[in-house]
Amino acid sequence: MSVTRNTKYGDINISKEAITSLAGGVVSECYGVVGMASQKLLKDGLAELLKKENYSKGVVVNEKDGALELDLYIIVSHGMKISEVVKEIQKRVKHVME
Repeated sequence: MSVTRNTKYGDINISKEAITSLAGGVVSECYGVVGMASQKLLKDGLAELLKKENYSKGVVVNEKDGALELDLYIIVSHGMKISEVVKEIQKRVKHVME
């Protein structure tokens, strides 16, 4: 499945796998983020820390009303203010996706 955009230069098709890989790479570089987590929880509520080649398992892409909606599953460092980490992630992912 892909996301299609129509521009004055023609049609642009971007695969959802490309979007998930790009978003996962950006998120993993943010301050306070340990890494991406799998969507599925392991035994006892623990999350699996994903390696670079599996970032797409920690990102869900949905298209609503012509806009993309990304669900990011992250692991935050101990002692970090979660709201600040999330604000930075949102800012950087939005910038890269635009």
